[in-house]
Amino acid sequence: MSSLQIKIKRLNSKDAGFKEILLSSLSLPMADDEAIDAAVVKILAQVKSEGDAAVLSFTKQFDRLNVASVSELEISLQELERAYQGLSTEQKNALDIAAQRIRAYHEKQKIEAGCHSWEYQEADGTRLGQKVTALDRVGIYVPGGKAAYPSSVLMNAIPAKVAGVKEVIMVVPTPDGVRNPLVLAAAWLAGVDRVFTIGGAQAVGALAYGTNTIPSVDKIVGPGNAYVAAAKRRVFGIVGIDMIAGPSEILVLCDGSSNPDWVAMDLFSQAEHDELAQSILLCQNEQFIEQVQASISKLLPEMPRKKVIEASLTNRALLIQVKDMGEACEIANAIAAEHLEICATDARKWAELIRHAGAIFMGNYTSESLGDYCAGPNHVLPTARTARFSSPLGVYDFIKRSSMIEVSEAGAKTLGAVASTLAHGEGLQAHARAAEMRLKK
Repeated sequence: MSSLQIKIKRLNSKDAGFKEILLSSLSLPMADDEAIDAAVVKILAQVKSEGDAAVLSFTKQFDRLNVASVSELEISLQELERAYQGLSTEQKNALDIAAQRIRAYHEKQKIEAGCHSWEYQEADGTRLGQKVTALDRVGIYVPGGKAAYPSSVLMNAIPAKVAGVKEVIMVVPTPDGVRNPLVLAAAWLAGVDRVFTIGGAQAVGALAYGTNTIPSVDKIVGPGNAYVAAAKRRVFGIVGIDMIAGPSEILVLCDGSSNPDWVAMDLFSQAEHDELAQSILLCQNEQFIEQVQASISKLLPEMPRKKVIEASLTNRALLIQVKDMGEACEIANAIAAEHLEICATDARKWAELIRHAGAIFMGNYTSESLGDYCAGPNHVLPTARTARFSSPLGVYDFIKRSSMIEVSEAGAKTLGAVASTLAHGEGLQAHARAAEMRLKK
């Protein structure tokens, strides 16, 4: 097997200006953003004003599907079931196991993450609490075209159903009419209610505004390309969204005890997504970094997506030597990566020091790819350092909370005096009087 030498950017935490160089290496080129946003604004405006007609026009333009009505772009539940039944035994078993594990994890999350209603009663009879209700209708965007992702169907639809969402509408582009049976099977297995073969900003617009055929939703979730991301940003406020997803990322922390071939392949696992994906290695052992570099050169030629991987590693990857694992954890918190692998003999020890990461994979046997497909936790994760303030997609994204307040007569006297004083202090006399009126029998 031949090797392929590629040049990957090397950094050392001891270098002058290391932090500035690191942060600049994490940023993405912004050259196309304005053009994409301008195109998305036009698409959304047309979908909002023309509805089905605009959806048909853009689907013909971008996906080369020429149909007379949007109803022809809807896939029946019977066709979804046929797709599932038509899978090989191996594929069917894999989907079943993944779905079971994802559902089990999110059922547990629903119990543990405050996704239930509660209330308590005070001594004077006042009752306070929180009412939790699921969203009525959710739209999930599933990428199509170059790559199809049945795992994304499971990861988006299952937690919505676990949360109690009444109706899940899925949109997925099918360029030239090519439908991926695994994606359709996953939709059936996850309990998706309706599926439309549309994509891009026009699909986001249809879900946000609604058309004669496609119902409007309360929230849109799921990954997509730059146009989908820009459209989600634009419709936020009309509907909720999960997050604005950027290119995929992996950060591997190594103490030098790992198999360098495993680490190299883990770096590939994100690099193969996209030329803009970012793979980073932090390691205290210079010799191990050299071994990983050698493994990259050795293994890359055998990869079917080697051109994408090579472009990603050449332009975006970083191999960083650090002082020790403690410093590696500090740098990891600054990077706040989507996927963080800790390939070390005492991974849990170092995981305690991590504050910012979308998902943390601990130990040499926990490849990131297991999290992508079947471990159970959600693979829809914050990117572009947003893990500093964002969380993975979960059941909590498909519920909302209403405060519950029932004040007793005795409580009205106590709280009314407090509210009156504060309201007068703010110059809001009607607020004060509303409270004061209840102080008298």
